[in-house]
Amino acid sequence: MSSPANSLSEIADALRSAQRIAIAAHVRPDGDAVGSVLGLALSLRAMGKTVYALLEDGVPSNLTFLPQTDTVLSPPYAALDIDCAVALDTATHERVGDATKAALGVAPLLLNIDHHGTNPGYGHLNHVDSSQPAVGQIVYELLKTGGFPLTNEVLQHLFTALSTDTGSFQFSCTTARSHEIAAEMMRAGLDTAWLAQKLYQTYPARRLALMRSMLNEMQFRAEGRVVSWNLTQKLMQEVSMEAGDTEGIIDTLRMIDSVISAVIFEELPDGKIRVSSRSKDSRLDVSAICGQFGGGGHRMAAGARMKGPIEAAAETFLNALEHEVRRLA
Repeated sequence: MSSPANSLSEIADALRSAQRIAIAAHVRPDGDAVGSVLGLALSLRAMGKTVYALLEDGVPSNLTFLPQTDTVLSPPYAALDIDCAVALDTATHERVGDATKAALGVAPLLLNIDHHGTNPGYGHLNHVDSSQPAVGQIVYELLKTGGFPLTNEVLQHLFTALSTDTGSFQFSCTTARSHEIAAEMMRAGLDTAWLAQKLYQTYPARRLALMRSMLNEMQFRAEGRVVSWNLTQKLMQEVSMEAGDTEGIIDTLRMIDSVISAVIFEELPDGKIRVSSRSKDSRLDVSAICGQFGGGGHRMAAGARMKGPIEAAAETFLNALEHEVRRLA
């Protein structure tokens, strides 16, 4: 494998030369994953290329309003005849999912485009830039660099990617360029107000039921600097939870004035516990704490998977987190 430093021009040249391309992102896709995959896919399709968009877990229900989400494939996949594979927003190759990794594996060329600093550069060509707030921002720059089509549908997806991964341009990872890109999209005719309404002001009642439980059951530690919530399978079944219903819900915990770290522990069907953590203080690196449990991510937003039961996993993780929080002044 080559170093994770290939230029966007090199990536664009590789895509221009390919005719049959598969594009994928990580399991349990969020707005950046879905928006980046389909933003790139729709642009390349507009060039006349055959493009397969692959997501191991499909498109979550909160993002199905976006254009052409019904073209996304999920396992089991038919045999794909591709000459190029692209992994987006995926820190390790395994994170695309087993079936998707196998589907991508038939391509002679793998492009790895990401913004996770822990990405080892597993592609034949790698563009990994941890200074970028969203992979959607990288994809936008890639399309501009290559002179690829930026249709309204492409822009809808890339705005979704950029907006969701920057917390609607509120997180510290947001750059001046992020705002400039949003302005360029608006000048091109993108209705960002409509997209923001769909993304942040249109929720099913079951999400509010989850939030009610979260606010009733949240637990504080370290003099209110740490807040956590255990999301159980029992509650998920009670509210008929669907994929995407918890997207961004942790930010409600994070906004409490005394809190510098928020954590949600989610009970998975296989008994494992999914940890989602956030930091509000740049001195607190939650990716390092998640790394103690085999996880990772970004300094201010990271995750891990732990062995259950949920109460034991939560106590173990929160002890490690509280230890780091108490080291801060």
